[in-house]
Amino acid sequence: MTGVFEGFATIGAVIALGALLAHLKVVDLTAQVLLSRLAFFVASPALMVVTLGAADVSAVLSRNLVASVAAVLVAGGTYAALARFVWRRPLGHSTIGTLSASYVNAGNLGIPIAAYVLGNAAYVAPTLLLQLLVLQPVALAVLDADARGGRPPLRTMLARPFTNPLTVGSLVGVGLALTGWTLPRAVQDPLELVAHMAVPAMLIAYGIALRLGPGLGAGGSAVEVGTTSALKLVAQPLAAFVVARYLLGVEGHALLAIVVTSALPTAQNIFVHATRYDRGTVLARDTILITTIGSVPVILLVAALLG
Repeated sequence: MTGVFEGFATIGAVIALGALLAHLKVVDLTAQVLLSRLAFFVASPALMVVTLGAADVSAVLSRNLVASVAAVLVAGGTYAALARFVWRRPLGHSTIGTLSASYVNAGNLGIPIAAYVLGNAAYVAPTLLLQLLVLQPVALAVLDADARGGRPPLRTMLARPFTNPLTVGSLVGVGLALTGWTLPRAVQDPLELVAHMAVPAMLIAYGIALRLGPGLGAGGSAVEVGTTSALKLVAQPLAAFVVARYLLGVEGHALLAIVVTSALPTAQNIFVHATRYDRGTVLARDTILITTIGSVPVILLVAALLG
């Protein structure tokens, strides 16, 4: 379990650094917005090229993917239904809430946990690809449309994700993985250097927001935050377990990998998207905080029961 604690400790330390810098007035909320934009438009697309370019794309065609999709549909679909029919949330807010309830931290936390706890970083690849190539582009298309107002033509909606830097970076990375091509060192080396900025920028921006933004639950619904957190920490891994074990017949270490991946906390880049589009920012921030803390005992419990 050392890898679990190391992964969470690393993330917590960088978030704490952002909060400390804000507390000491070295940076302010303007810096938080700037870091979020840098992560969104520059560093994260580079990270997608580097990460997916080295991924085993064939891993997406596995039982792991089927269970992951089912778990996302249960957690995200439940929140979307509540947001639409109970809380009457607007489209952009509902989109961020759906992501908060179902989009796992498969990158900067999932990869080290898969490598050090599960023994193989490839275990997280199906979830990573699902999120980058399906969930994220669809969500960003909806957020783009909501930010612009009205409902654009279908052709515009279909084309819009491919003008998003994160989607473009993901597609380039998948193209490299499928073809086996490698970028020239003159291109690969700068890309890797910029990619290394993505996760620290996200986490420092998040720490600044925690220190200078509204308090936990302020400006939002405690019930809604509790619901997104419960869906992420309980409903999603439970759905992954049921589908993988009883519908797909997965057992042993493979089952552990599927459930642990689904139990990962909400990804920090959801807060970046919320900030970028100014939709559901407090909901995303609070859900990330609660699930990041709460996922530690959840993952330890999963490991104890299935390991």
